[in-house]
Amino acid sequence: MSRLALHALPLAGLATVTLWAPNRFWINVFAQALIFAIFAMSLDLLLGYGGMPSLGHATFFGAGAYTAAIWTQHHSPDLFPLLAVGMLVAGLLALPLGALALRTGGVYFLMLTLAFGQMVWGVVFSDRFKAFFGAEFGLVGIPRPALPPQLGINLVRPGDFYDLVLVLALLTLVLLSLIVASPFGRTLQGIRENEARMRALGYATFRYRLAAFVVAAALAGLAGTLSATYFHYATPGSLYWTNSGLVMIAVIMGGAGTLIGPALGALAVTLIQFGLAAVTDQAIADRSLLILGAIFVAFVLLLPDGIAGLAGIGGRALGPRRTRRPGLGART
Repeated sequence: MSRLALHALPLAGLATVTLWAPNRFWINVFAQALIFAIFAMSLDLLLGYGGMPSLGHATFFGAGAYTAAIWTQHHSPDLFPLLAVGMLVAGLLALPLGALALRTGGVYFLMLTLAFGQMVWGVVFSDRFKAFFGAEFGLVGIPRPALPPQLGINLVRPGDFYDLVLVLALLTLVLLSLIVASPFGRTLQGIRENEARMRALGYATFRYRLAAFVVAAALAGLAGTLSATYFHYATPGSLYWTNSGLVMIAVIMGGAGTLIGPALGALAVTLIQFGLAAVTDQAIADRSLLILGAIFVAFVLLLPDGIAGLAGIGGRALGPRRTRRPGLGART
């Protein structure tokens, strides 16, 4: 089977979910998986193509979620302004955080992003700012986005909202594919492989890394905005470090540095979570995180290139194939 067909099969399956899904529940599950896929692809730009392992990426996801909640409270839920402001706030937040964290590399970068993320989570969780962020209970009652009635699309309907998320996920995939295949993307991968050499060639490596950090944050903000309107609430849990860890698991399970791989990894993680939640055995339900961790370890040991490597998906169709696996010790 050709590489093009391997790319087309999962996309065709997702495009027809509203036709073959047995009920509304599964449409909502796949909508949630696609939102998570946008989040995973945004992290893949950092981890897979930039060699920047971040444990604070949920900060920007949560920024998008809280921005959606606050924006819809004081303004209209019109779709395009809502998405734009969610991405803008997440991107602006990434500028100072990235400017500080990117002065380090490897595990130090990872720990700084974790620290900054927990600092932002602490502010949102604090009772001192309860009037703005709702403290531990967050902000609830977020409406679904609205489109002009002339279009005949009602995003309150699960099928219509799913189609919106699918379109945005595909646009994210196309946008990131163009970025990683562009001179900017090639330079970013060169910095991942050997930053000192790229600096010696005259490249302003810090600016390239910061630009990638901001773009990834803005796309994570898009995912957070969609998540808040999907669940109708934004809570501090969306910013917590475990959310960053979960999306990193999805990226590595899917195959870092392929874009389509992390999207498939996000789908797999979502389905595994729902499968474990549906188990009636209380002993298994209580150990759901342990089981998810064991599955992740099995993927790392048995499928080092992830789902994308197993299926032969990825490579030059969606960006240059990496020459070595980025990890915690990769030079950034």
